[in-house]
Amino acid sequence: MAEASWDDLQLFHVVAEAGGLSGAAARTGISAPTIGRRMLALERTLGRSLFLRSQRGYQLAHDGRELLKRVQRMREAASDIADWHAEAFALPFVTIATDCWLSPLIADNLGEVRQKGDRFRICCSSEGASADLAFRAADVVVLAKRPESGNIAVLPSVAMAYAVYRPKTAGSEDLAWISLGTAAASEPRDRYVFENFEGAIMTWTEDRHLLPRLVISGAGKAVLPVWVGDGLSELEREGEVIEALTHPLFIVAHDDDRHRREVRLVIERLAALLKNNAAQLAGRSGDDRAGIQ
Repeated sequence: MAEASWDDLQLFHVVAEAGGLSGAAARTGISAPTIGRRMLALERTLGRSLFLRSQRGYQLAHDGRELLKRVQRMREAASDIADWHAEAFALPFVTIATDCWLSPLIADNLGEVRQKGDRFRICCSSEGASADLAFRAADVVVLAKRPESGNIAVLPSVAMAYAVYRPKTAGSEDLAWISLGTAAASEPRDRYVFENFEGAIMTWTEDRHLLPRLVISGAGKAVLPVWVGDGLSELEREGEVIEALTHPLFIVAHDDDRHRREVRLVIERLAALLKNNAAQLAGRSGDDRAGIQ
């Protein structure tokens, strides 16, 4: 069964409102004979009489009034979709994906990444290495490993260091270890504790964000990024930076996307933000230390 086209239904709406072909022709710029032929074809397609035709014009028949109600609902829905579409695409957006340890640094300094007057939106994600650039899961990704393949552009950045942290209230007490669970431990920094101190682990979690809070609570000691641990007044380092865990950061974007103005700006500003915080990230900060809330 043939279906009426949306164009013909909208033209029907104009004819119904105008009360005839002449008025519809004036509104649309389509000739009256053409409109008349299309309305006749619409009636045949629907198998219903829509108009009472006379010298006084086109009056709606019963089925015409019923169709008009339905077309009005369709127009309202179409208008709603158009508004929704306009809102979604009024401004371009850039998705930034980082390691969960870095996402608070990005959030705390978002004003440096998207500056006043910028005509783009930002989506912040902590997917990190799991963000698949091939499928555009993110526009810009900060990774701990340089990707080996793919149609990507890579910008080397600063180094990120780690150390063991314990609560200051513990004094010289020998503490048990807190570790990430093996299911969440995908990187050397995540595996360090259970690979070296498995027998002394008394608490573990699958959520990295819980590690500093567990240390603060007195559950034990854990390996944290130095920019996180140094920024928490309740914690202190136990020993020096673990050099074996220090790794570089790489800002990565799909090669096709990096030329978009908003993506290029985000890459440049992320690079500057990381460079400005290089000392904190590497554990060389003095009194001016960034931290998490």
